[in-house]
Amino acid sequence: MTKKHIITIAGLPGSGKSSTAQGVATMLGYEHFSSGDLFRKMAAERGISVEEMNYAAEKQQQIDRDVDEMLVKMGKEKNNLVIDSRMAFHWMPRSFKVFLDLDLDTAAQRTLANIQKKGRVSQEGSSFEDVREKTAQRLVSEKKRYYNLYGVDVTDKKHFDLVIDTGKQDLQSVVSIVVEGYQKWLS
Repeated sequence: MTKKHIITIAGLPGSGKSSTAQGVATMLGYEHFSSGDLFRKMAAERGISVEEMNYAAEKQQQIDRDVDEMLVKMGKEKNNLVIDSRMAFHWMPRSFKVFLDLDLDTAAQRTLANIQKKGRVSQEGSSFEDVREKTAQRLVSEKKRYYNLYGVDVTDKKHFDLVIDTGKQDLQSVVSIVVEGYQKWLS
C-alpha cells in the first residue's frame, strides 16, 4: 500500500490534537483540517453544546456519516494534509497515524484553561469538576458512537503508528516528535 503525505492525529479530548496538527502543518507547509472545529461549528449552528451534539449524534447517525464521508473524500483527493479527527485514521489507511494520549485530570485542566483564556465555540465549563465530568461523558459518548457505527474503538492504540503522552511533553516537543516520526515513516 502506497503511503500518502497525510498525517492523521487522533487522541483523547484535551490532548492537544488541534494545536499539534496546526504546529505540524505549519512546520511541514501542509494544509490543516480540524474535524473537531467542524463539529463545534455544527453544534453552534444548532445552538447546542459539543456535549449535546455528541448525544444528538448518538441518535442521529447521519451527523457522523456526513463528517466521515467528507473525510473519505479528503483522503482520496488530498495530499500534504494534517488532520485532527477521531476517525480519520480509519478513513485514511495510507496516512501516518498519530494518537495523543493524556490523563483525564490534565485534559480537564487544559480544556478549562482554554475555555477561560480564549473561549471555545459551543463548549463551556465553570469549574475543573464540571469540565472533567463533561470531558469524561464526551469520551464515553464518542467511543460508543464510533463503535456502534463502525465497530472501531477510537482509543485502541494498536491502530496507530505513533502514540505520544502529551501530559509529559510541551507542544513544541510533541510537534517535533510527530514530524520526526512522520519523516522516518515516509523513508
